[in-house]
Amino acid sequence: MTNMILCGGSGTRLWPLSRSLMPKQFIKLFDDSSLFQLTLKRNEKICNKQFIVSNRDQYFIAFDQLEELGLTDNKYLLEPVGRNTAPAIALACMALDKNELILVTPSDHLIKDETAYKKVIEKASTLAQDGNLVTFGITPNFAETGFGYIEAEGENVKAFHEKPDIATAQTYLDAGNYYWNSGMFMFKAGVFLEELQKYSSEIYDASKSAIDECSDKNMIHITQKSMMNIPEDSIDYAVMEKSKKVKVVPSDISWSDVGSFDALYEELPVDSNGNTQNDKNINIDSKNNLIYGKERLIATVDVEDLIIVDTGDALLVSKKGSSQKVKHIVNELKASDTQLHYIHQTAHRPWGTYTILEDTPGYKIKRIEVKPGKRLSLQKHFHRNEHWIIVSGTATVTVGDETKLIRPNESTYIKMGEVHRLSNEGVLPVVMIEVQVGEYTGEDDIVRLDDDFKRI
Repeated sequence: MTNMILCGGSGTRLWPLSRSLMPKQFIKLFDDSSLFQLTLKRNEKICNKQFIVSNRDQYFIAFDQLEELGLTDNKYLLEPVGRNTAPAIALACMALDKNELILVTPSDHLIKDETAYKKVIEKASTLAQDGNLVTFGITPNFAETGFGYIEAEGENVKAFHEKPDIATAQTYLDAGNYYWNSGMFMFKAGVFLEELQKYSSEIYDASKSAIDECSDKNMIHITQKSMMNIPEDSIDYAVMEKSKKVKVVPSDISWSDVGSFDALYEELPVDSNGNTQNDKNINIDSKNNLIYGKERLIATVDVEDLIIVDTGDALLVSKKGSSQKVKHIVNELKASDTQLHYIHQTAHRPWGTYTILEDTPGYKIKRIEVKPGKRLSLQKHFHRNEHWIIVSGTATVTVGDETKLIRPNESTYIKMGEVHRLSNEGVLPVVMIEVQVGEYTGEDDIVRLDDDFKRI
């Protein structure tokens, strides 16, 4: 059985913790593990293979976190742009044997009752082996308006329902045969593709054309043009709501999609006052607060039922119960001249990380860390000069036609337009301070001439 892990989504409801380049599934919130890693740990006990479906900009984060778990023999499908779940699943299934049993799971859900989870997987496996498309319906424990619902009659699906208002959600809860739609599925690859071709042939045909362009079926890179040719749709709309082969497995598995700070609060350990445990917090007569921050001290006095999230470059303060509105902040940020919705102060790259220490008109200061055996792209800039000061490690630096070693407390200067590259050929990380000086210091002022990671 293959665990197909869908890593899409930008986690807008957990901003500023989650950003487009570091969505919630990769943030280490639970005992220094991410939701992505917990998904891998949970399912490697059931599945013997992993198939990671990811945005190509997040691939290296997924790869690093897989490597931390010792899971290095995996298949990847890298999308240049998301087209929803139906195309993602279709493309991945087309790279597998038609009889392969697939467990499709989001990468950002929390499941705490693994004993019950194993039992529902076993039941789903039996149904899927018989040629059914199986969905997992989460047993609801309150009237929730943020999820779609599955109406069931035993293991048969009567109907799928959109997110309801609170009164309708209560009638679903009272009825006892309605389940939250988990976004988890199980089926044979070939059965899903047959149903997709029957009910959404345009998605099937365009996906087939895109996958046929790819020679490597273990590291699948879909081109931008091919991806945009595939109609955008969810697996629910494209297949599940139309197929006659759909079954549901009721699942009481202590599940959460961790889709808001209110949901996150319910999953984190709290102190005797109901405040989330945080070494960076001093609270005086404060109760039932979610307080997250790893950099600055957060002091609270006489406050209750708040969400306080500090990430260094942004601070969120909200009433508990209102955290679903965070997505509106992200919409405003997208419409403004800022990158706060897109990237953190510390940005992860395939070669390591960089942290913006200061950014003002005319200059920018970064702390850059390059992993052993990695190197930056061969590049040049049109609008800035750069000064590199090595703090630790030994860097191999190419500037123009000259290549030299630079050691701690040594530096080099790169003039505007000069071709340059930094490599770490040692066994320790290279840490350097980069000072950019020029009329424009944006990240898009990079012309890559050669890149190990095939970035443009």
